[in-house]
Amino acid sequence: MNTMKKNTVVVLFHLLSIVSSKAQDFETFTYFKNDSISLDLDLFLPKDRDSLNSALVIYVHGGGFSNGRRENGHNLAKHLSENNIACASISYSLYMKNKGFDCKQALSEKVKAIQIAASQLWKATEFLIEKSGKLNIDSTKIFIAGSSAGAETVLHAAYWKREQMQLYESKLVSDFKYAGVISGAGALMDLNLITRSSAIPFMGFHGDADPLVPYKTASHHYCAPNSNGWLMLFGSHTVAEHLQSLNQTSQLITFEGGGHSYAGAYFYQDQRPVSDFIKRVLNGERFNSYQTLKAEN
Repeated sequence: MNTMKKNTVVVLFHLLSIVSSKAQDFETFTYFKNDSISLDLDLFLPKDRDSLNSALVIYVHGGGFSNGRRENGHNLAKHLSENNIACASISYSLYMKNKGFDCKQALSEKVKAIQIAASQLWKATEFLIEKSGKLNIDSTKIFIAGSSAGAETVLHAAYWKREQMQLYESKLVSDFKYAGVISGAGALMDLNLITRSSAIPFMGFHGDADPLVPYKTASHHYCAPNSNGWLMLFGSHTVAEHLQSLNQTSQLITFEGGGHSYAGAYFYQDQRPVSDFIKRVLNGERFNSYQTLKAEN
């Protein structure tokens, strides 16, 4: 190869390296590993950070606990990092892969899927807290967010008693609480888990005609009581009303006539409502707001 060709190759390689580095807005970490699984997260950090540690959002993707990828959270993570909020989008075990999550699936399997995902979210939280000093993250300002199955995961991770439900040894302190939870078409199995002492700021958005995860209170997938998969769920509207009765911050955005596709509305398209909610909570505001938008068919 002559000198000109060598120089051309070097320049092209350099340009490709620059493009690659600019495209890579995040760093990937393995947050949990044992004999059977290895789980990663993609961490986006604010580019223009000041001396203060930044808040953090941990995002859990949807997909019925059977599919989906952590890359689904990258648009949200980019937006948050541009607003001085760190964001980690995590992978978790897809326990229901090739099983389905409908009315035919056993109730115990549905609960197990949520328990696995919540336990792994707790491990991701633990990992990021341990690294918070090096990453310039404020471990007292950790929010969790999720869409659909991810929303069910974050709601249960926020309110389940870890000592009862965790599947792995945890280093989280017993009184650890998230700074807030952001749920896209999520629901909780037991509303009694939300008490005056356990309640945290909540943002929910949900289509009121969702046929899979109830907007108010109903069985999952609206399964009949005699079906294998019957599971009562308390949806976004019920959670928001309950939090209001406890005088806790809540924000509910309802898509009138909207189905389950609205589970990702503020994660995949317009992320500003999410960052606005986080900033208001961090500023110490207390609020209860309800907004209804007409769903687009």
